[in-house]
Amino acid sequence: MDFSIDIPANLWIFPRGMQRSGNVGPNSISWCSSYGSVVASSWDIATPDGMNEKGLVANLLWLVSSQYQAFDKNGEKPGLSIAAWAQYALDNFATVQEAVEEFQKERFTLVSEFIPGTDKFTTVHLSLSDASGDSAIFEYINGQLIIHHSGSYQVMTNDPPFEQQLAIKGYWASIPGNVFLPGTSKAPDRFLRASYYLDMIPQTSDPKVVIASVLSIVRNVSVPYGIATADQPHLSNTRWRVVADQKHLVYFFENVLTPNVVWVNFKKINFEPNSNVKKLSLMHGEIYAGEANTYFEDSVPFAFKGI
Repeated sequence: MDFSIDIPANLWIFPRGMQRSGNVGPNSISWCSSYGSVVASSWDIATPDGMNEKGLVANLLWLVSSQYQAFDKNGEKPGLSIAAWAQYALDNFATVQEAVEEFQKERFTLVSEFIPGTDKFTTVHLSLSDASGDSAIFEYINGQLIIHHSGSYQVMTNDPPFEQQLAIKGYWASIPGNVFLPGTSKAPDRFLRASYYLDMIPQTSDPKVVIASVLSIVRNVSVPYGIATADQPHLSNTRWRVVADQKHLVYFFENVLTPNVVWVNFKKINFEPNSNVKKLSLMHGEIYAGEANTYFEDSVPFAFKGI
C-alpha cells in the first residue's frame, strides 16, 4: 500500500452473517455476509485489503484513470460505496469465477468520494485471487467495467490500466531480467520487477520458504519511506505490506513504521454468525510480532465511508 499521506490501518475479524449496506443513502445495495474475513482497514472507513475464510483475497490500489458510472440516487440500480467494494467481494464470493460472473451483471453502481480531509478523489481498481490460483482485475475505464480474468495475471500495480501493464510486460519480455530490470519507483517498473522475480523464485510447498520469497518480492518493489509525489499518490512511499497464504489461510501484515510482521491464523478464528467482531489496533504505533490472534479485542465494526 503506497500513498502520499499516511493510511492508518487496523486489522479486523468479521464473522459470517453480518448485515451490510452500500452506504450511499436509501438507494443502497444491501447484503448479509456469507463468509467471514480478516481485513486491513484504512482510517477505519474502508476495506482496501483482506482475505476471507475460503481463501479469496481482495486488494485495492490507486488507478488515476478510473472513471465510474454516474449514480442516480433515485434510479433503479442501487449504489455501493467504493469504501466497501473489496468487502462486498470478500463477504459474497468463495472464488474468483463466482465474483466475475456476478460483477458482469452490474447489479450496482460503484460510488466514489473524496478521502475525508483531503482533495483526493478516490480512484482505485480491484484485484481478486483465490486458493485455486485464479485471478481477476476489475477496472472502471471511461465509465465501463473492464474485467481481466486469468490465472496468469499474478501482478497488479497502480497506473497504468492493466491492459497497458500487460503491453509493457510484453515489450520487456525480450530483455533478459538477469541482464537488466527497470529500477525506478514508477508503477510500470515495479510491475516488471515483481513479475520477473515471481517467475524466478523457487517453487516449493514449504510455507516458510513461500512466505519469505513472496514477502521479499513485495519489499523489493516497495517505495522507500519519505519518497512522495504530492500530486501523484500512486508514486509515493510504501505504508504497509500484506502477504496472504491462501492455502493455509494465514494473513501476514507489516507496517513500515513498526517493522514487525504480525499474522492471523484463520484456523483459530470463530467465524460463526453472531460471534463478535474483533479488532487489532495498529494505527497508534502499537507493537506486535508473530501470531496475533490472541491480541484481538471485541469491537463495534467500523462504518464504511459513504455519501
